Amino acid sequence: MRRHFVTIIVSLLALEASGLRLEPIKYGDFSNWVSRDVKESKLLGGKKKTLYEIAPSRHIPGENKAYSNEGGSPWATSNAYAKVSGIVKGSGTVEPAIIAGNKVAKMQAKMEEVKVLGMINMNVMVAGTVFLGKIDEPITSPKGPFAKMEMGIPYRKRPSALVYDFQVVMPATNTRVKSTGFSSKKTLHGRDNAEVYVLLQKRWEDEKGNIYAHRVGTGRERYAKSIPWTKQHELPIHYGDISKESWFKPWMGLLNGEKAYYARNSKGKLVPVNEIGWAHEDAQPTHVLVMASSSCGEPYVGTEGLTLYIDNVAFGF
Repeated sequence: MRRHFVTIIVSLLALEASGLRLEPIKYGDFSNWVSRDVKESKLLGGKKKTLYEIAPSRHIPGENKAYSNEGGSPWATSNAYAKVSGIVKGSGTVEPAIIAGNKVAKMQAKMEEVKVLGMINMNVMVAGTVFLGKIDEPITSPKGPFAKMEMGIPYRKRPSALVYDFQVVMPATNTRVKSTGFSSKKTLHGRDNAEVYVLLQKRWEDEKGNIYAHRVGTGRERYAKSIPWTKQHELPIHYGDISKESWFKPWMGLLNGEKAYYARNSKGKLVPVNEIGWAHEDAQPTHVLVMASSSCGEPYVGTEGLTLYIDNVAFGF
């Protein structure tokens, strides 16, 4: 009890140290984790994998059941229980770690090897990612990964920044690997980047269940080199149309078509959220997307070993 009280006091002092008034995101201190066991199919060796989720701490034994956010947690991860054609596989690229005595989220780009009868049958490059939203488990196909992710949560405020502690560990290489599991691995020039973003959207749904959005606010950074542990980094949120700004990058633009993320419509179906324009700079959002990842490129492409640590995620006002 005393230790818990000290933790609260330290957290309050940290909030006062920032120039902004901070609104912590629930479970964004990454102190609480669910650990769940997935027993892979005997065809793949029958190993047990422990996957981690951001929610009130407890252990779920190897029941091979789909996971859904527990305890009101708004966070999901790239960790996943997959069942493809009856074959069970677990993928884990996010886990808790300790930095400076605090529990944080560790995301790492890894090569998942799927061995059938002792032989490597396929290799899949998987990034470590945490985000506000949900994963639709079990994963039944490696195709169309965005279609398994429900991105974003309802949110109607207008923060000026996303604030967080973080560290980047970049391998000493200038290459990426593309490996989908359906073709041979390809080595690509140029290293991947770690990335953190916050996007505010104003969404609506038409009579057919399609979801559209205007982009209200944008904060997005990519990290191309190692960065030591940094506390209370502020990622500014820019409102309105930023496409004409001198610092604008193409990857800060609208998300539609193949780049669109998904959300569940009023009919209960996961559908793309197509951003069709920029909102007025005074617009009020309906949803917020926050994501931190050890990759910024297309699915199944990454720099193996690239690691992002993050902690104490909050909105700043």
